[in-house]
Amino acid sequence: MTLGGALTGFLVGLTGVGGGSLMTPLLMLVFGVAPLTAVGTDLWFAATTKVVAAAMHRGHGTIDWPIVRRLWLGSLSASAATLWWMKTRPVDHSSVHLMTVSIAVALLLTAFGILFQKRLHGLGSHLRDVDKAQFHKLQPGLTVAAGVVLGVLVTLTSVGAGAIGTVALVYLYPRRLTPPRLIATDIVHAIPLALFAGVGHLMLGDVNVGMLGGLLLGSIPGVIVGTKLSTRLPHHWLRALLALLLLVISARMLMH
Repeated sequence: MTLGGALTGFLVGLTGVGGGSLMTPLLMLVFGVAPLTAVGTDLWFAATTKVVAAAMHRGHGTIDWPIVRRLWLGSLSASAATLWWMKTRPVDHSSVHLMTVSIAVALLLTAFGILFQKRLHGLGSHLRDVDKAQFHKLQPGLTVAAGVVLGVLVTLTSVGAGAIGTVALVYLYPRRLTPPRLIATDIVHAIPLALFAGVGHLMLGDVNVGMLGGLLLGSIPGVIVGTKLSTRLPHHWLRALLALLLLVISARMLMH
């Protein structure tokens, strides 16, 4: 479990992707953890891991705070609504099945987001050049809307803050966010969201504290190494392999 935490932390620091996308399926498929507990525990794992990554990126001055605040406006309110909905639903076979399918779908979206990120970047750049004034006018509202989608996905599945958040930002801010700024901004947005959702899951009794400690023992050194390498290594092949892995995991979860 500590080794799994180290690998996941490394990928989070290196690419900004891989926290919930890898850890939640790992807990469910390899360690046999129930979906609700896997999601609740992973949210705390992701928040703690990304705090370390964000602290390192902060020193590089790569965080775009206006974008982060727009995302928070949508994601935190959506997370609160999703937690209320989960609290009112009884935990039975249908709710567990719904969560498992939701995680699989979120993994599919994450994989496609990784694979088509460059095309979406090109589309965003084209729209910006065609009607720059209109594009800038729509940016704030679309960013808040993207935050709403991320808030629901992360609270329900712990997946999406990395790859799906990155894809949304690539489309909405094709010129403003360089790769290091993109990773740093996405990570910093994810921290309060994961903490907020994590507190909700803790109140619902869905967090395994002992298991969380084992995961963090590996993830914190892993994320430090990954973050140091994030500005030095080409990401293309690593992200393609990560997308392929997520597609396989998603298919496995749908058959589980």
